[in-house]
Amino acid sequence: MVVLIWVTPAMAQTPDYIIQNNAAPMKSLGAQAEQPVKSSAVPLAARTAAPAASRNDAKIRIAVLLPNDSPSLKEAAAVVQRGVETAAATDANAELVVVSESEDTVVSRYREAVAAGADVVIGPLSRSAIASVAPYVSVPTLALNSVNREVLGNAKLYSLSLVVEGEAQQIAKLMAQDGRTRPLLLVGEDALSRRLEQAFLDEWQRRYPNKRPVSLEVTSGREDAVLIAAESADAVFMAVNAQEAGKLKQGLNPELPVYGTSQLNSHHVGPELAGVRIIDMPWFLMPEHDAVKHYPKPAAALTMQTERLYALGIDAWRLAVLLAGKGKVSSLRLDGVSGDLKLGEGRVFERELPVKVLGAGELQ
Repeated sequence: MVVLIWVTPAMAQTPDYIIQNNAAPMKSLGAQAEQPVKSSAVPLAARTAAPAASRNDAKIRIAVLLPNDSPSLKEAAAVVQRGVETAAATDANAELVVVSESEDTVVSRYREAVAAGADVVIGPLSRSAIASVAPYVSVPTLALNSVNREVLGNAKLYSLSLVVEGEAQQIAKLMAQDGRTRPLLLVGEDALSRRLEQAFLDEWQRRYPNKRPVSLEVTSGREDAVLIAAESADAVFMAVNAQEAGKLKQGLNPELPVYGTSQLNSHHVGPELAGVRIIDMPWFLMPEHDAVKHYPKPAAALTMQTERLYALGIDAWRLAVLLAGKGKVSSLRLDGVSGDLKLGEGRVFERELPVKVLGAGELQ
C-alpha cells in the first residue's frame, strides 16, 4: 500500500510536475489533429440542447471536463482528452461528452454537464479547479490531480493523478523489500527533487522510525562528498533528473544498487544509466500487457512525459465506466496502462508501478 502525502494549500495552486513539464509545446498534436479519433463524443452545448427524452438511458454517459480554454493547460488537456477519446472509441461501452472549461467557468460547466445527464465526470485537471468544483460534486467525479483532505470530504469525489510522491514512496518500499537498510538520497536544488526526497523519507520513517537515511544535496563541486557518503550506503535513490543521475552514477561503485523514478526513463536511455532500477507505467515497460496492446498508441510521437497524460486519459475512462457501475466501489481495482490502480484511503487511486533495470532489457 502506498502512503499518501496530502498537499498544502500553497502546493494546491501549482501544476503537477508532468503537466508542468509539458511547457515544451506538443507539436505532434498538430499531426494527430489531422487524424481524429472516431468516437461518440459530442460537445456539451449539443447535448444540453437535446430533449431529455432523446437520451438512450441504457448507455452510460461520461463527461470529460478539461481546461481546453486555459492558455497554460490547454495542451496538456488536449493529450488527456485524446487518451479518453481513444479508450471511448476502442471500448464503445459508454457515451462521451466533451466539456471545455477555464478557471472562471469550471463550476458552471460542471453543473451544466450534470444537468445534461452525465452519470460520471472525468476532471477537472488542475488542483485549483478541483477545489472550486468540490462543493458541487453530485455524481461520481474522477479528478485528475491530487487534492487535500478538505476537498476530498465529498463522498462522490475521487482522485487519480501522476504525482511523484507516490513513486518516491514506492521506491522506498522497493528498497525495503530488497533488503536495503542504509539508503543514500541524492537530491537536487529544485522543488521537484525536494518533493521526491520528502516523500521517500516519510515512507522510510514509517517503516523504520529509528533509521533516518542520509540525504545529500548534490551541487557542482560536491562530487567528493557524494563518493564519501556512498561508501557507507547499501543503495542510492536518485531524486534528480536523468542528466544529473547519469553524471552521478558514473562516479559510484558499479556494484552499488541505484534506484530512480520514471523521471529517469526516456526513449533514448544513455549507457551511463545502465543498471539503474526504475519504476514506470506498464504503458512503457510492459508492451505485452493486455490493456497496453488493446489501446492504440498516439498517432504521432509524443515526449514520454506527454504520453503519460495520454495513458492517464485511457485509464480515467476505464475507471469512470467502473464508477458508473453497480459494483462495490470500495474494492475497485484496475490493472491499468498507467499502473496497477487500487482505490485507497480518501477515495484516492494508488498506483503501483512495474520495475525495470535500465539497459538490461528485462522486467524484474
